[in-house]
Amino acid sequence: MFAIAYNIRYNIDKIKLKVCYMKTEIDYYLIGGLPGFSQDWFPVGWMRLGGCAAVTACDASIMLARDEGLTALCPCDPSHVTRQSYLDFADVMRPYLHPRWGGIDTLKIYIDGFGKYICDVGADDAISLSGVEGNEPWEKARDAIREQIDRGRVVPFLTLYHQNRKFAEYEWHWYNIAGYDDSDGFSVRAVTYAAEEWLDLASLWDTGYEKKGGIILIDDN
Repeated sequence: MFAIAYNIRYNIDKIKLKVCYMKTEIDYYLIGGLPGFSQDWFPVGWMRLGGCAAVTACDASIMLARDEGLTALCPCDPSHVTRQSYLDFADVMRPYLHPRWGGIDTLKIYIDGFGKYICDVGADDAISLSGVEGNEPWEKARDAIREQIDRGRVVPFLTLYHQNRKFAEYEWHWYNIAGYDDSDGFSVRAVTYAAEEWLDLASLWDTGYEKKGGIILIDDN
């Protein structure tokens, strides 16, 4: 009986361990106990409407400074971010990814803007940016997201129009991916507006429209 009970417990423990390894999440920085910064906290209306790209870049910079020592990317204390220190940082990032007519609706605009910021603060010897366009197969995005998350790096994600109304809140919006779960299909942890939600990547990627967004990758130089 002891041997049987031991084997059952051992197998259960193995199953738990396997499930644990199937979900990988990044420890997102917190403001007031919430994950990241909400656009609704901007005091200026045009940043509340169109500041999403700058938010994802600020968030990525904060965690690169905190976790990889790239402190030049973040002018505030990455281990203790407040609303005010974030607003000050966003003022620095805003000229690089400022709201504009039509929005930051291509990966190129984002890469050019955030890439210039990375260069201007002297971090371009450590990292650079690339992307996976939304017209690529979703499996390519899946593999890239898995690799980035495994390295502890968030993935800025752009969704434009989407036929599935489940994703209406993500339309024409930049947000960060901060985890994945491949225990049943492949889900990603989307962080935006100081909240998070798990979304099926294949469904999210298949927008049903010709004009698509994509994802940004942070590469080592």
